[in-house]
Amino acid sequence: MTIHPVDAARDADIEGYLIGSPVSIMREYIARPGAGPRLHRHPYVETFVIRAGRALFTVGDEQVVGSGGQVLVVPALVDHRFEVLDGGTYEATHIHASDRFITEWLE
Repeated sequence: MTIHPVDAARDADIEGYLIGSPVSIMREYIARPGAGPRLHRHPYVETFVIRAGRALFTVGDEQVVGSGGQVLVVPALVDHRFEVLDGGTYEATHIHASDRFITEWLE
């Protein structure tokens, strides 16, 4: 077992290879409605563990509202994006099933 110090910022990212982990983590803390990443995809699964707030996710041809207490899993190579909705700060941990972030931006 290893223990690593983590950047204290609520929205710091951690690439797994830097700490000997097979996954990478994005910690999100977004207070502005409408904010979020543009359309993209990854060659691996991405899991969104939503702790608070709400966001509209577009995953392939589907749209769904994800809220605090839910987990959303996006399969590898599926286009996706999200935007934060009114009603509170979006707080989540995004788990990338890769030791490095690999992103193909589509817009």
